[in-house]
Amino acid sequence: MAGSVNKCIIVGNLGRDPELKSFQSGGRVCNLRVATSEHWKDKASGERKERTEWHAVTIYNENLIGVAERYLKKGSKVYLEGQIETRKYEKDGREVYTTEIVLRPYRGELVLLDGAPDEPGASRAGEFGSGATGGRRCAERAPAATGGYFDDSSDIPF
Repeated sequence: MAGSVNKCIIVGNLGRDPELKSFQSGGRVCNLRVATSEHWKDKASGERKERTEWHAVTIYNENLIGVAERYLKKGSKVYLEGQIETRKYEKDGREVYTTEIVLRPYRGELVLLDGAPDEPGASRAGEFGSGATGGRRCAERAPAATGGYFDDSSDIPF
């Protein structure tokens, strides 16, 4: 179908450490459980309410798997962008369906909202995308915007 879009954006916290699996072919996959919550005040009772939704996330992009392996842990706050996929498998003689958010090679985004703990600038969010290299695409925008890296002693005549 032309003109259709399958895109899902999740901002939430990891419910457990990333689960990494290796294939005999040498490839890897990373499974995450991400919680998103909504809060509201009940009009009738005035009581504060909360509802948490759990999302299964599967990463097939090798570069993003490396980032997840190195930086993510239970409780990490992340921004994930992928596509929704449903797959079918057999368990105990019956068909089971599961729906998950999938980040495939050259598609998907992973942004560490807590920052990378062992890198300079850890207080800033580290963004990892699915571009050709899958590496850090926009690590630190703030210094350039504030002039932190501007050097006016250059030989450029204008």
